[in-house]
Amino acid sequence: MSIAENLRSIKKEIPESVTLVAVSKTKPVSDILEAYHSGHKIFGENKVQEMVQKWEEMPKDIQWHMIGHVQRNKVKYMAEFVSLIHGVDSIKLLSEIDKQAKKHNRVIPCLLQVHIAEEDTKFGFDADEITDLIHHPEYKKLQNISVQGLMGMATFTDDMEQVRREFRTLNRLFRELKNTLPQIAILSMGMSGDYTVAIEEGSTMVRIGSSIFGKRNYK
Repeated sequence: MSIAENLRSIKKEIPESVTLVAVSKTKPVSDILEAYHSGHKIFGENKVQEMVQKWEEMPKDIQWHMIGHVQRNKVKYMAEFVSLIHGVDSIKLLSEIDKQAKKHNRVIPCLLQVHIAEEDTKFGFDADEITDLIHHPEYKKLQNISVQGLMGMATFTDDMEQVRREFRTLNRLFRELKNTLPQIAILSMGMSGDYTVAIEEGSTMVRIGSSIFGKRNYK
């Protein structure tokens, strides 16, 4: 099927209340334009430089989501336009986003990344660290960021029950956090291989790439 047909098929599967981020990392502008012309305008990238290049070339009504691990020294390049940063995993990164957002007179929406997987390679806070963060004196000074929810990646495994447990853990933390941060509304979890389970466990935003654009050639 074509990219446009893949998008239509996936959108039929997911509830209207769930936001679809089309993960366009490593994909050429021509592929993203096919998705765009089919009516989709939310795309996710995992490298700042690649996202900046695509932003410069493509229509300006696109919402660009940074879904990968973010180095603090790269924030300045995307602060002008990024719509949502998914992978915030430290107070230092949050402070840098705030600093760069202020330069552009913006408030940048962010998600706090939570480590729910078994792999050590995944980034993110644990539950106690998130509690520490939102009570941190530095956090309370930040005026140009808006924490809008949580993001997490499950273990890369064929054991869907394990994946389900991890998503359920993240959803529990999300609901608990709403008591302290009532404004949060985004729970970003689920990718091509597990988004149906993620939605069943409360995801409000899924990040789908290969099921839309096909297998990717990693750089």
